[in-house]
Amino acid sequence: MALVAAATERARDGDEDALRLLYLLYADNVFGFVLAIVHDEHDAEDLTSEVFARLPRALSHYRTSATPFVAWLLRVARNAALDHLRAQRSVPLAEVPATASETEWHAHERLDDLRAALEALPADQRQVMVLRLIAGLTPGEVAERLGRSVDAVHALQHRARRRLREELTQAGWAPTANAA
Repeated sequence: MALVAAATERARDGDEDALRLLYLLYADNVFGFVLAIVHDEHDAEDLTSEVFARLPRALSHYRTSATPFVAWLLRVARNAALDHLRAQRSVPLAEVPATASETEWHAHERLDDLRAALEALPADQRQVMVLRLIAGLTPGEVAERLGRSVDAVHALQHRARRRLREELTQAGWAPTANAA
């Protein structure tokens, strides 16, 4: 975590090596996250590059103590992906956008389904997912915290992701990839 904090400070000042380090650490996470939103590998690659190209400027808005860097970075990536989708979408004049309460209802429903899917996981898989994806810990940090090997953490995360995908698919929320 100290390494990431130092790299974000140096990258904010335009340090190329710090930017490369952040790219190496998080590009795969950003790509996978964006791909789940835009459902197109080429667009996801372009958007990942765009997020990291704009990172030095965007870092002026990042506060180290407020949010874990990976959570902040994924929010930046999400915004870029949603902006991309909005730009591609054509809206018929007769279309009426969903009301705020309807949108909020869907968001609450989706959050409830995600919570239920997480609750359905065995405790060790749930711990790994929370520590990896929400707390932003590395597999090594998770392994140390849980007293397991890094390979065991990877296996638990893999099984948890598969089970979450199944649970969310049954609930009608899982992302799907378009066949290219």
